[in-house]
Amino acid sequence: MGRVVAVNISDIKGVPKRSIPEGNFVEDFGLEGDAHAGKWHRQVSLLGLESINKMKSLKGDKFYNGKFAENLTTEGIILYELPIGTKLKIGETIQEVTQIGKECHTGCNIRKLVGDCVMPREGIFTRVIKGGRIKAGDKIEVISE
Repeated sequence: MGRVVAVNISDIKGVPKRSIPEGNFVEDFGLEGDAHAGKWHRQVSLLGLESINKMKSLKGDKFYNGKFAENLTTEGIILYELPIGTKLKIGETIQEVTQIGKECHTGCNIRKLVGDCVMPREGIFTRVIKGGRIKAGDKIEVISE
């Protein structure tokens, strides 16, 4: 069992996200108001605090929730070890893991700001199967693998 550390949003792609108290996640769309939401397989991005802490230990303490453009900063589950197709209950939502990691764009603004990006290696993406609200502190439960 894990938990949501932060819900993060941005209205443009390729930039760090800002934390919000709570987000509305729409079925087969993603986080309402987020630039990455849409009818595709990478509706929601998740990155573990464990991965962010690895970056802190290598690059210093200049990281915050959303810095790597993740919608959900999590804790307690090694996300990149979950198989594709795993279903997660996060807050009121149910989401399905659709992709582990991603190709990194060499000209990525986040890489330029930070010097490295952990998202392509350890971030995951999901599709929203059942919509609802998610806030910091909500539980994350693996309901099927």
